[in-house]
Amino acid sequence: MTRPADSIPAAVAARAVAPIDAARLGELVGRLSLDEKVRLVTGRDFWTTWPIEHIGLRAMTLSDGPSGVRGPVWDERSPSLNLPSATALSATWDLDVAWRYGAAAAAEARRKGVDVVLGPTINLHRTPTNGRHFEAFSEDPLLTAHLAAAYVRGVQQNGVAATPKHYVANDFERERFTADVRVDERPLRELYLRAFEDAVRNARAWALMSAYNSINGSTATESPLLHAPLNTEWGFDGVVVSDWTAVRSVEASAAADQDLEMPAPGVWGDALAAAVREGRVAESAIDRKVTRILGLAARVGALEGFEPVSVAPTWREDGVGFAREAAAEGMVLLRNDGVLPLAAPLARVAVIGDNAVRARTQGGGSATVLPESVTTPLDGLRRALPDAEVDYRVGALAQSGVAEFPLAQIRNPATGEPGARVRLFDAAGTEIHHEDRRATSLVWFGGEAPVARTASIELHTVYTPVETGAVRIGFGSVGLGRVHLDGALVHEADVSAEGDDLGAALLQPPSSTVEVDVVAGRPIDVRVTLARHAPGTGDLDGAMGLDIGWEPAGVDADALIAEAVDAAAAADVAVVVVGTGAKVESEGFDRESLALPGRQDDLVAAVTAANPRTVVVVNAGAPVLMPWRDDVAAVLVGWFGGQEFGSALADVLVGHAEPGGRLPTTWPVSEADVPILHADVVGGRVRYDEGVHIGYRAWQRAGSRPAYAFGSGLGYTTWQVEDARLSDASVALDGEVALEVTVTNTGDRAGKHVLQVYARREASVVDRPASWLVGFATVRAEPGESATARIVVAGRDLAHWDDGWRLEAGEFVLAVGSSVEVTVRDLVVTARA
Repeated sequence: MTRPADSIPAAVAARAVAPIDAARLGELVGRLSLDEKVRLVTGRDFWTTWPIEHIGLRAMTLSDGPSGVRGPVWDERSPSLNLPSATALSATWDLDVAWRYGAAAAAEARRKGVDVVLGPTINLHRTPTNGRHFEAFSEDPLLTAHLAAAYVRGVQQNGVAATPKHYVANDFERERFTADVRVDERPLRELYLRAFEDAVRNARAWALMSAYNSINGSTATESPLLHAPLNTEWGFDGVVVSDWTAVRSVEASAAADQDLEMPAPGVWGDALAAAVREGRVAESAIDRKVTRILGLAARVGALEGFEPVSVAPTWREDGVGFAREAAAEGMVLLRNDGVLPLAAPLARVAVIGDNAVRARTQGGGSATVLPESVTTPLDGLRRALPDAEVDYRVGALAQSGVAEFPLAQIRNPATGEPGARVRLFDAAGTEIHHEDRRATSLVWFGGEAPVARTASIELHTVYTPVETGAVRIGFGSVGLGRVHLDGALVHEADVSAEGDDLGAALLQPPSSTVEVDVVAGRPIDVRVTLARHAPGTGDLDGAMGLDIGWEPAGVDADALIAEAVDAAAAADVAVVVVGTGAKVESEGFDRESLALPGRQDDLVAAVTAANPRTVVVVNAGAPVLMPWRDDVAAVLVGWFGGQEFGSALADVLVGHAEPGGRLPTTWPVSEADVPILHADVVGGRVRYDEGVHIGYRAWQRAGSRPAYAFGSGLGYTTWQVEDARLSDASVALDGEVALEVTVTNTGDRAGKHVLQVYARREASVVDRPASWLVGFATVRAEPGESATARIVVAGRDLAHWDDGWRLEAGEFVLAVGSSVEVTVRDLVVTARA
């Protein structure tokens, strides 16, 4: 049985946060030369720190990411557990699930030799168009903060460092390297710093990542916010790791409380050592950084003479099983006319949609991990419904750009095994490295391959199509690419990066393809070469990416919809899986639109007209527009559900699991209704002029009604609030008050309910939201059973920032409900100033 967070023995929890012997660390620092100290604060390569044997220090390995641990190589031959996205985790509203999520990440980290997990991402959903929205938790600071603290505890109580990121106000991708966020102190404190504060003060995070952007004129790696409040007020004693290449200066960043520059070679190095010798940077500033790095090493077991935090065998999680459970716990049922759960017998089920077979299990970018296997929605439903005929139609395409060749359809000509031979060449055309790979979508981001010296790449495979017709074959990368089929050059293109974001150029590059006719079962010799643009230069000269594959050609969109309509009309129920593609939600760029790509909206409308028993599953990491939402029988948000997305989806659809999620972010009717749609960069600045009014707070202020409000979600049973009472009638700034809420399951099956508590202040001298979340709890009960939840509301969560935390005297209403729009019981507490 898995041990939840509240059942961890106190001794282990204490060891996870125990301070390190400062005197012993100081003695070790005193044994180091200046050059050794500078080496320690500068990364060794992409993912590791420097070892120093004479003090018993080994190298530490850092790794992405927030939704799984990739390890030091980006390689399908070293697969990783692919957990559901952060929005799926946040939708659980469950601190035990968040703790177990962190524990599962820690187990993966140890399996892969990783000491420091670069996550969780706890920036806020200020806009729904943030390209990295899927990787962060919520639009609400308290929900984000509580889940972040639970995640950090789950990682660190299992012996691995967590690294909450990106500190701070890194809530957009457009011009993220250079943009300066202009934000007043009050929203900075109440919103954007809140989750970091909980992760540090309450969960005692061992590390934290500074961001790329600037805040009020100071780039994050030089920001005074690294000192106050992080170190002074919150008592942070861990390591501030830079985002990769985020350190831009020597003296300013070294004088700031920025501790570790990643990756190598960076800008510190010899320049920092010279600055210390010349008196431009105090050596005491370097000593402070080194002390913290050694303290981190002691905690994770990388420094001899210190006892690390260890993991007890009873907490080992079945990672794949947990991925399936967590995905179901985060699925949000937004509409259900009674069609769900699907009732037997079902003779025929139509499964429709590109994402039903090419499911998005995660968003794009540095958070990517490579799972050993993925269960798609079609796979999951076929397994769950063995007695039904499950008929699949694509309906409409969501894919954009080349998709890699399926492993089952490619053969390595050098070995005869499934896969491809990849060769790297230097500027003289000499082969300097080769690899036998089991994929044709490849990224080198660390590892042993001599990428910095690579001038050109060749990928060679034999591809056997399974269908006859026209397809487009080509590559996705930056450089001069040539495509040879059966020995003949059929395509050549010189492709440049779109925009100047290094992450997008590497991980979501533009593609170039050529249309060819293929015959099912007839092998095609595919050889693609790519001459890189300016190899060995730039901030990420040790990184390289290349996608080889195919995309549809000559698609008749109307015919695809017609085929789907025919299948739906002949079925007992239609399940349409819609969603976004890799070119829509990814690190490196923001979304231009909230609309589903392609003809997916037309597909849903046509299928629903043919079969009113249509269930729509949304496979996206962030809000999308759903103009058909009131016409379909059910709407289920599955998010990016991890590698077991299809199994979890089937569990929920057939009723083996409860759709346990509630929305962590508001979903709009139209883009015109969204109060803050884009992060507008004007003159290099992003102004957060809305103050504390983001997310549902901004919707309330604008008086607009969304499609689905923050906190919304249905289950398969019904609930009644029977009683709610306060432990005290008043509360002080440094105190708290507890609500005890009793609810009864009034339905006919076991279920889960998320109780939410929102504060209101009817009259105030402070510009406040109309209401704001101050507490929540998850309860589970059998039919007819009652359950009581205890929800603690801190005086601080009723307070506001005004050159310090202030609690306005007078009455606050605490409203208990099931979303920000649905509250059923009001309690009054008096604040003592």
